[in-house]
Amino acid sequence: MTTLSDIGVAAAINISSALLFFVAFAILRLQPWNDRVYFPKWYLKGLRTDPVHGRPLVSKFINLDWRAYLGSLNWMPEALRMPEPELIDHAGLDSAVYLRIYLIGLKIFVPIAFLAWIVLVPVNCTSTGLEGAQMKNITSSDIDKLSISNVHRGSERFWGHIVMAYTFTFWTCYVLLKEYEKVATMRLGFLAAEKRRPDQFTVLVRNIPPDPDESVSELVEHFFLVNHPGHYLTHQVVYDANKLAKLVKKKKKLKNWLVYYQNKLERTSKRPEIKTGFLGLWGKKVDAIDHHITEIDKLSKEIVEERENVTNDPKAIMPAAFVSFKTRWAAAVCAQTQQTRNPTLWLTEWAPEPRDVYWRNLPIPYVSLTVRRLITAVAFFFLTFFFMIPIAFVQTLASLDGIQKAAPWLKPLVDIPFIKSFIQGFLPGIVLKLFLIFLPTILMIMSKFEGYGSISSLERRSASRYYLFNFVNIFLGNILTGTAFQQLSSFIHQPANQYPVTIGTAIPLKASFFITYIMIDGWASIAAEVLMLKPLIVYHLKNFFLVKTEKDREEAMDPGSIGFNTGEPRIQLYFLLGLVYAAVTPAVLPFIIVFFGLAYLVFRHQIINVYNQEYESGAAFWPDVHFRIVMALLVSQIVLMGLLTTKKAASSTPFLVVLPILTIWFHRYCKGRFESAFVKFPLQEAMMKDTLERTTEPNLNLKGYLQNAYVHPVFKDSMDDDDDEEDILSMDLETESVTVRTKRQSRRNTPLPSKNNDASSPSLSDGIGNHPEP
Repeated sequence: MTTLSDIGVAAAINISSALLFFVAFAILRLQPWNDRVYFPKWYLKGLRTDPVHGRPLVSKFINLDWRAYLGSLNWMPEALRMPEPELIDHAGLDSAVYLRIYLIGLKIFVPIAFLAWIVLVPVNCTSTGLEGAQMKNITSSDIDKLSISNVHRGSERFWGHIVMAYTFTFWTCYVLLKEYEKVATMRLGFLAAEKRRPDQFTVLVRNIPPDPDESVSELVEHFFLVNHPGHYLTHQVVYDANKLAKLVKKKKKLKNWLVYYQNKLERTSKRPEIKTGFLGLWGKKVDAIDHHITEIDKLSKEIVEERENVTNDPKAIMPAAFVSFKTRWAAAVCAQTQQTRNPTLWLTEWAPEPRDVYWRNLPIPYVSLTVRRLITAVAFFFLTFFFMIPIAFVQTLASLDGIQKAAPWLKPLVDIPFIKSFIQGFLPGIVLKLFLIFLPTILMIMSKFEGYGSISSLERRSASRYYLFNFVNIFLGNILTGTAFQQLSSFIHQPANQYPVTIGTAIPLKASFFITYIMIDGWASIAAEVLMLKPLIVYHLKNFFLVKTEKDREEAMDPGSIGFNTGEPRIQLYFLLGLVYAAVTPAVLPFIIVFFGLAYLVFRHQIINVYNQEYESGAAFWPDVHFRIVMALLVSQIVLMGLLTTKKAASSTPFLVVLPILTIWFHRYCKGRFESAFVKFPLQEAMMKDTLERTTEPNLNLKGYLQNAYVHPVFKDSMDDDDDEEDILSMDLETESVTVRTKRQSRRNTPLPSKNNDASSPSLSDGIGNHPEP
């Protein structure tokens, strides 16, 4: 049983670790040779340069100005100084709204903690329920005396917990309502004020049906000229260009080596030589510059041939396309409507912004998507319900008894009070944390297999699964005994009305474990986040062994991103723990408040100075955040009902039944009131932006702007590499918005297959003008 002394030791270790990380960060960030690690975002924006030019040799690596170290903790107030509107301009709405999740934690739990400690802690600690339990050989910890476990069965004191449960629920719903309204307003304002972007005019069309008479490109143009007359502008089909991508990547690598050897020639005035064998270890010795020029020329020819093969091979054209329209209004209509009678064909949705596209998943057909998601669901089920088996085994070995059995000679060392407290209060949480390191990668692979077409949707899907996994294996897995699969079997073989009782009985007993987990996973991890030890080591290793040119240095300076697929589910776990234990064991709440405050400070600094977000979704993830907090609130209410049932509070427990009903109603209200702002774009807003743009830029060449916006990146890279061949793809990739004379007998129902007709077909323009009835 973990005691207050064990928790005190764990808290001391975590606080010491956090302070150590902060001190190390304060020193390392001041060193000139680390500047690109701790301020990469400003380098990417071109607002910061290396602070090493014109300095003495030692000063290039070590900051010798002792006055700089006096203000080494100034990064904390600096992180809070930037106003939110400026933060949105600097980092984007996704990053700003992500930070608001931590603020919500503070807004919810600071008042709740104040009320809980003022009202519930005195109610709990002045009771003597555990004294009678101890006489029955039921062990308890000091923390349990502050929890609901210390209240006698059938006591009238439970009315205080019920009143507080209503208060906590109403306050949480009020904060969520205001935040949902605020974020929805921020999103609409951000989209309305946003500069012109290709995705505002473009929809992604998937599951284009095959046609024996027309190519995919002809079919797309024909379909949208007929069904969106006067609005269709251009389109870009999606190619399978994996081989071409490998060639382009290889050419970039060779060009980088060529620059390196040319720079070496300028420094030494001696032509460098290399061996042509494996890794340059053996083989014929040749001039390095001439060799790389020859290899680059060969690759350039191969790239040109492969580009022609890709653009001319029908098998390389995927059944997907990006279709652009003349106005935002037309794009909104197309993206938010069904195109044909068959809802599985010509699927349209808002196109992700170009940098958000995940190209490999675009060609997956509709039926295959369904099968893939079924396979992934089964795989996730087994991952979730069997993952705790190795964790439980290792945690058993890491426990006090496990260590004494495995290594009896360590018993004198384990009996030392400090070591014993460390093992009981710290080691199990570390084991769990280590096992979870590889989980995000596994879940992201699953999401990619499912076939989502954008990086943002992949991260949101992975986040949903990560949260469910945390709920089953960290929350339920540490509350109930046995593996998750054993728990599932137990639940199946017991009445449904016993579920809250089973969980509610175990909840108070695990408060001490979750306190230590919050300190390990929360406090220490957040403090380590700002130190960025892994990026620091990787950057300097690359800089020492791999960096040959300035371009290499920029690539080695990888700032990363906020990692929504891992960060948001972890936040939601703390919302769950805070709401569940608010009325049960209020001693947990101060630890959660420290986490939210520390995380807000650290991630605000990281977003301002480090992270460079891969995409901008306009806070499209917010409905998922709201839903998971509401689910945590429901779980807390069900747990409290089950717990009071075990406490024989028959007269007061029924009053809690209303709370889940009110919470579900609240969620449905918010969903109906605000969620459309995150999944649809108002036609009125689109028309306003279009009208304003036509007024301010009457001569805008929109087609030129959108022409190559959704060309596969590998084509752009290959065109950028071949300065003399910029027009090679012009005929293949350029789509003219001209009248297409169709080969089909049916012009209005383009998806349906037809045979070539010997009779001459009327022109498409005639078909558009006649508008026959379907």
